[in-house]
Amino acid sequence: MNTSISINPATEEKIAEYERLTTSETMSKIEDAHQVYLTWKQTSLDERAQLMHKLAEEFETNTEHYAQIATSEMGKTIAQSRKEVEKCAWVCRYYADNTKDLLADTSVDTEAEKSYVTFQPLGVVLAVMPWNFPFYQAIRFLAPALMAGNTGVLKHASNVQGCAFAIEAAIIKAGFPKGIFSNLNVESDAIEAVIEHKHIVAVTLTGSGPAGQSVASIAGKNLKKTVLELGGNDAYIVLDDADLEEAVELATLGRLQNNGQTCIAAKRIIVLDKIYDDFLKLYKEKMEGAKMGEPTNENTYYGPLARLDLRDELHEQVKKTIAQGGKLILGGEIPKQKGAYYPATILADLEDGMEAFTEELFGPVASVIRAKDEAHAIALANTSKFGLGAGVITSDKKKGETIALQLEAGSCFVNKLVASDPRLPFGGIKTSGFGRELSGYGIKEFVNTKTIWVD
Repeated sequence: MNTSISINPATEEKIAEYERLTTSETMSKIEDAHQVYLTWKQTSLDERAQLMHKLAEEFETNTEHYAQIATSEMGKTIAQSRKEVEKCAWVCRYYADNTKDLLADTSVDTEAEKSYVTFQPLGVVLAVMPWNFPFYQAIRFLAPALMAGNTGVLKHASNVQGCAFAIEAAIIKAGFPKGIFSNLNVESDAIEAVIEHKHIVAVTLTGSGPAGQSVASIAGKNLKKTVLELGGNDAYIVLDDADLEEAVELATLGRLQNNGQTCIAAKRIIVLDKIYDDFLKLYKEKMEGAKMGEPTNENTYYGPLARLDLRDELHEQVKKTIAQGGKLILGGEIPKQKGAYYPATILADLEDGMEAFTEELFGPVASVIRAKDEAHAIALANTSKFGLGAGVITSDKKKGETIALQLEAGSCFVNKLVASDPRLPFGGIKTSGFGRELSGYGIKEFVNTKTIWVD
């Protein structure tokens, strides 16, 4: 029997086994989504909003239920799982309350008696999503897609199928039409046939660069639009006027939240020479004091990686960086215990070309880089093939904003960790992808921006 298996990364115990869909079952679900679309697109925004509010209520009422599934399947701390589920509710409510304005017709003055731009749904959207935010990543695509009048199918990561089926169940429980959204538990090699299906109109993917290249090439060959949110190697510049305690606090949370498995995590900490040594000393103390442990424990700061193979991959990157001349300040050894655990690790004195400077390290490993001055710090930050997020930590907010405007990334935050927010567009440049999610920009990615002219 062809199945996917969920394994608890903290205990290495099997949670559940899920049967894969056959090709005919997969195509049938896509056909069902299309049939629902034909009627769903005719519903009013008020009807859609009522159901979206019910979905938000479902996440709010049963936060603990969904949080426990996420923690058991991918190992994030229970506190952070609860926040993720709560954020799902926020996104649902944002689009329920704002889609009418976000997709309002836009009048344009021309010589016509009447001319305007209107926004209409397209059809069935395919989402290919990763395991690191198993609920939020899916809802981030689904809430705007459904509110715009589209329907959706999801190819979720194999290790979080419990979360994927829980989302499907929550949508039915909220009262949405059956078939409006389906989880496709299929192997990655089935995606090409899914994208090529005549009723799939567009694809959104969050994941690795290679996965993005593969999906985009198939979609492009079939003339179907894509939105890609790929990896990141976010740079955070710490200016010499920064409050060191606050800077270290941000850098610690930024590197250890979600067990270090966040595309927009603070990965490359670029510190000005004047405060570099003091920062590194304090940073080591703070990272060392962060408690690694069982993710269901309320006092745990960070838990295991999502899978053992990911932990081993990360360790190889750490070893490679050290062999290239990087300095190991903290961690860097696989613990002798069950579970996909990896300790908080600091690699310092890094230079362009070293693994931890150039590539994304998806885990609790921080890269600390020395900069001669502000101009050098900006140059180091922009010396990256990635461009997802970036940050500046300083007591001079105006200077921080000036530097943020010069950083090559889709989001740049001053004195705060980069985060996605339904009110703001989210996405990257360079090899971090293209297109935008969230806000009005995100909901307009998968609509027909249509010109109407009446003479």
